Amino acid sequence: MKHEADVIVGGGGMVGLTLALALAQGGLKVIVADPVPPSAALDAGFDVRVSALSYSSGRMLDALGLWENLRADAQPINNILVTDAALDGAPAPFSLHFDSAEIGQPMGHIVENRHIRRALFAGVEASKNVSLIAPAALTRLDAAPNGIIADLSNGDSVHAKLAVAADGRESPMREQMGLGVISWAYPQWGIVATVEHERPHEGVAYEHFLPSGPFAILPMTGNRSSLVWTEREDIAPKMMKLPDAEFDAEISRRFGAHLGATRAAGPRWSYPLRFHLARAYVKPRFALAGDAAHGIHPIAGQGLNLGFKDAAALAEVALDAARLGLDIGGLDTLKRYERWRRFDSFTLAASTDALNRLFSNDIAPLRFARDLGMGIVDGIGPLRRFFMRHAGGDIGKLPRLMRGEAA
Repeated sequence: MKHEADVIVGGGGMVGLTLALALAQGGLKVIVADPVPPSAALDAGFDVRVSALSYSSGRMLDALGLWENLRADAQPINNILVTDAALDGAPAPFSLHFDSAEIGQPMGHIVENRHIRRALFAGVEASKNVSLIAPAALTRLDAAPNGIIADLSNGDSVHAKLAVAADGRESPMREQMGLGVISWAYPQWGIVATVEHERPHEGVAYEHFLPSGPFAILPMTGNRSSLVWTEREDIAPKMMKLPDAEFDAEISRRFGAHLGATRAAGPRWSYPLRFHLARAYVKPRFALAGDAAHGIHPIAGQGLNLGFKDAAALAEVALDAARLGLDIGGLDTLKRYERWRRFDSFTLAASTDALNRLFSNDIAPLRFARDLGMGIVDGIGPLRRFFMRHAGGDIGKLPRLMRGEAA
């Protein structure tokens, strides 16, 4: 079949669907193509990960009419406690404590990815301006008069004014369009699992910096937390192969006793950690968004929020152009999006990379410096609140959606 749309989005993940709904809210017709059907993407075993949604991301989801479908499954982050210690060693004399009472609202919410997808699919189903074609992937993009032609793996084609690749870190469309990346691999893997515990977490998120990398305990609904465990690349595969009892023992060793007895519930997930940043985000009638544009270390849990900012900014730029009668796929229009997002992405990517390198070691002078730094930040209220607002995504030039306004 041949389809007509204003925008074709390759990739129906969380960023791609959010972008589609934002564009549709402003009246543009959007087609999303994704190789994974919704039934598979919503399966409990498809993705056991959670996302830390900043409060600015929450405002955006609310402005798109999605938050009501997420509220019951979203755990508020009331406090964040950051500590530094060697494994099995005494905690550092200084720690960093962020209390949401200082800013008058939770610093964000922890939500399982499957619940975010469920809300997004419901939004797409309710929208008259978004069509989802799945399973189907973008296979080729070709210039056409006043637009671009996208060929899909199911044999369909789409004529649109703008094509957006939101197709993940290994983005085939980014490669086809010749947009190179700066990238490197970390000597670390991420291990993710859901952990059940005896005592309530009270909405407290913990970030323990260990020599192998950060060990995060993120509160979920109920007496559950999500474990995001950064481990050395030579050790992580061995941890993944441990019998359940031994894996639980390693978790307990790192959790400590503050939540009582702990055990992993459900499947484990692991993946190698990499950094990448696209050298350019746009070409005529083509743009990158989300992981296709950038991939950062999970140390601050900001990956999805960065992608949501892409979606909000690109939607705002495209809709502003459409309202003025300009070409939404024109290079001048898309360069505005690139200028807006690329610097912010680079800054956050560089910051998370530096934090990981600073904390993922047991070098005594560095350990003393970082512990002293945490103690200084913890003791200065305005500085502490600045970092809290930064974690909430409330710093810099925010797109209208992230201020809670319509795009």
